[in-house]
Amino acid sequence: MLFLPESPRWLARKDRWEECHAVLTLVHGHGDPNSPFVMREFQDIKDMCEFERNNADVTYLELLKPSMINRTHIGIFTQIWSQLTGMNVMMYYITYVFTMAGLTGNNLLVSSSIQYVINVVMTIPALLFVDRWGRRPTLLIGALLMMTWLFANGAILKSYGQYAGPRGVDNVPEASWSVTGPPSKAVIACSYLFVASFAPTWGPVSWIYPPELYPLRVRGKAVALATSANWAFNFALGYFVPPAFVNIQWRTYMLFGVFCAAMFVHVFFMFPETAGKTLEEVEDLFTDPNGPKYIGTLAWKTKISTKRTLALEHGERIDEEKLAAVKEESWERGREDSS
Repeated sequence: MLFLPESPRWLARKDRWEECHAVLTLVHGHGDPNSPFVMREFQDIKDMCEFERNNADVTYLELLKPSMINRTHIGIFTQIWSQLTGMNVMMYYITYVFTMAGLTGNNLLVSSSIQYVINVVMTIPALLFVDRWGRRPTLLIGALLMMTWLFANGAILKSYGQYAGPRGVDNVPEASWSVTGPPSKAVIACSYLFVASFAPTWGPVSWIYPPELYPLRVRGKAVALATSANWAFNFALGYFVPPAFVNIQWRTYMLFGVFCAAMFVHVFFMFPETAGKTLEEVEDLFTDPNGPKYIGTLAWKTKISTKRTLALEHGERIDEEKLAAVKEESWERGREDSS
């Protein structure tokens, strides 16, 4: 962090406009302070700061208005689902899982540590390509893969394991189920694959996606509310999982697998694509008159649109009239489809 520049928007809020412009030039201008993209971003930040000063009286109640409630629920559930994937089961209580698989001593510690390495390494592809992949495909594929590994672990424990008694494996009550031989290695492999599926999908996107949903006026409070939901469920799962391993054993995996199936359905029908879109374009998605009231464009009809942003960043001229005509044509098609 010591070597990273300050956020240009933070600098703008502090009226440090020259530094703000310098950071934009460094990040987007390829050294050219007069780059069209830099000048556009700089003006947008100025407008944003003025907008925020004129709308400092926003309250949390605005998030519950009919025009905002859909976006509010999407942001909150993005964070809730990221907890209900079961990732923290793997991160907090993986030693219980590997104890059930027969690992002890240093083998247990080393094997448990490997998943943290996997988590870090597998996050890198998302940092590089998440804007090209899009938000919806990343979340959908992540939910599907995690569901697969969770159901596989539950099925392996059920089919090849046995109850370890009230004192558990090695006197660890939470390690209530015992599995040995090749099936134990399969449990460890599925656990690693689960982490490798979460790290490039729900891990980063659950934090990227919510801020893209809201207009500037309510963004701060909306993201704060979504984040509070994340930590509330983090706290709840911290208390739920150990007794779940004791009382429902392998079924704990099945429960989180069902959560992953539910989030797949929820994302498919309700989470629109925001990758590459401006705040104005996202606003158009949720206020599209051709879609259901207070929902807008149906989520599965939204697409990734990064070409315009990349073109602007590289200094290419964009025919705004042509873009407006294309947008109008797509709206007309939407009217025809709805009729």
